[in-house]
Amino acid sequence: MHEPDISTDRRITLVTGASRGIGADTARILAARGDHVIVNYREKRRRAQTIADEITAAGGSASVAGADVSDETATRALIADITDRFGRLDVLVLNASGGLERGAAADYAMSINRDAQLRLTRLALPLMPSGGRIVFVTSHQAHFHGRKPVPTDYEPIAASKRAGEDALRAIIPELEALGITLTVVSGDMIDGTIIVRLLERRDPDAVGTRRDHGPLPTVEEFATAIADATTSTAESGHTVYIGGHDYLGSTPTA
Repeated sequence: MHEPDISTDRRITLVTGASRGIGADTARILAARGDHVIVNYREKRRRAQTIADEITAAGGSASVAGADVSDETATRALIADITDRFGRLDVLVLNASGGLERGAAADYAMSINRDAQLRLTRLALPLMPSGGRIVFVTSHQAHFHGRKPVPTDYEPIAASKRAGEDALRAIIPELEALGITLTVVSGDMIDGTIIVRLLERRDPDAVGTRRDHGPLPTVEEFATAIADATTSTAESGHTVYIGGHDYLGSTPTA
C-alpha cells in the first residue's frame, strides 16, 4: 500500500547517510524545497527521526528508513519498503560513505564506497521514472585520485570513492536510455564533518594544508550544492566542484 499522505506533486527523494552532517542538511534543504525526503540511517534511528520531525514541524514532508547500504539484504529491504510505501523514487542522493572506522574489515571502504553505491543504484532504477536524478557525493581527494596527492589515512576512501564514481559513470549510457541523469558533486574537505575531525586527530597537517589554500567549504554550502544538483539541467556525468580551487586549475574535467 502506498503512503497515503504524500502528494503526487512532491518528488520522492532518498538521501543515504542522512542522520547527520551533510546528508541531514541536504535532506532539510530538499524538504524545504518541496520534496518528500526519506532520511536513511544505518543505526542511529533516533537521530534520523529527529531530523524527520524537524522537517515536518517546519511544514515539510519526511520519513525515515533504516538500512546499512553496504549490506545487500538490508538494501533490498530498503528498496522494497520504498516500493510499498511510495511506488516510485524520483531522486537518489548517494551520500553514505565510510572507510576510516577503526576495526573495519580491510575491504570495507570498497564495499561501502563502490559496491554499495552501484548496487543501490541498480536496485533503485526500476522505481525511477524518466526525469529521475541520481547525485553521487564525493571529495576532491577522491575525484582527483591518481592525479593529486592524498593524505595517507584517507587513501582507502579516496581510492574506493573514485572506484565508485567510475562504476557509476560506466552505466551513464544505461541511465540515459531510461531518461535518468547522474550528477557528481565533489568538494574539498568540508569543515565540521566527521571525516575532517578524524583526519585532524590522525594527520593534522593534512587538514592544515587544505586550510592553507583558503577557508574550507561549510556543510551548509556543500549540502546546498547537492540539493541544487537534483534539479540541474547539465548533461549526465557533469561534475559540480565546491571549494579547493587549487585542485581545479583552469579546465576541470570529470
